[in-house]
Amino acid sequence: MIVDRLDRYIARNVLGAILVVQVVLLGLDLVITYINDLEDVSGDYGAFQVLQYLFMRLPWRLYQYAPVAVLIGALIGLGSMASSNELTVMRAAGRSLVRILWGVMKPVLVVVVLLLLIAEYVSPRTEQFASAWRLEKLQGEGAVLTQRGAWQREGDSIYRFGAIRADDTVLDLTRYRFEGHALREATVAQRAVWQDGAWQLEDVATTRFLEGRTEVERHATRPWDTQLSPDQLDRLLREVQSQAPSELWAHASYLRAQGLDATQPLLYFWQKLLMPLTMASLVLVAASFVFGPLRTVAAGTRVFYGVITGLTFKYLQDLLAPASTVFGFSPAWAVLAPTLLCAALGLYMLRRSG
Repeated sequence: MIVDRLDRYIARNVLGAILVVQVVLLGLDLVITYINDLEDVSGDYGAFQVLQYLFMRLPWRLYQYAPVAVLIGALIGLGSMASSNELTVMRAAGRSLVRILWGVMKPVLVVVVLLLLIAEYVSPRTEQFASAWRLEKLQGEGAVLTQRGAWQREGDSIYRFGAIRADDTVLDLTRYRFEGHALREATVAQRAVWQDGAWQLEDVATTRFLEGRTEVERHATRPWDTQLSPDQLDRLLREVQSQAPSELWAHASYLRAQGLDATQPLLYFWQKLLMPLTMASLVLVAASFVFGPLRTVAAGTRVFYGVITGLTFKYLQDLLAPASTVFGFSPAWAVLAPTLLCAALGLYMLRRSG
């Protein structure tokens, strides 16, 4: 019974600190981003609408800042108990370091489960809705969901997509069809509309490249035979990092089926799937700062070192991401390597503490 109470007490302190840090980080980000986004105020998109847009994006921001919040929150939660000698009393009463760490891990597991649910079911929808809502305020009803063009290869064709609207209408579509290395046909369509489970091109001009001449055909409408569905096009044009794990895996599977590089979606997929290990390694580092060589320094100094460690962890992952493409190793290792390094560092410092 006493053991359970101690677990709950540790969990309450750590979870409370994590929540406070998360709120502070989100608040600072909200203020800074709000001031920056005021430059985009135009027409129906006023200062209040900017604030609404930022609130719609809070689930994604919460997910982004969670690793830093867990690291600093664990440092503050454990550090406050260390400063009041509560951890010393627990150790003197026979509470092992492993049991204390398990008490810290329990609330972190709750945070991880919540974040995985947000990443899969909440943030992709809120990000998509927020982008469409913002652009409709700026451009009017029926505005494009994204203005970022994209290129895609499918079989013997290469496509360029200008944008996709919230109603699944593709704008400014260009198709280049090749035979070997020779360009045989170029098709430009103003729109592609999804109707009754199939694509229809509208306002189409097709140029065929023949021996010494070209032929141009124009059609008001024309069917578009492709394996790309509206969901796949949406994933192609939407920011990869904000997509759900299931969407990232589906996107990567499609790219590999076309013989294309799928490193980027796989990288973000493994980042989200391996989040429990990432959080656990950061907690080990936080605990090593409290129980290890830094246990005698001031709390502010420990937090400072924690922030430096968190930033180093992030930058290492960011550096390994393009390296996985250049050197050809699995994107999973780009995520696992910094995680294992953090865990090894934490375990080493904890062992030194005895």
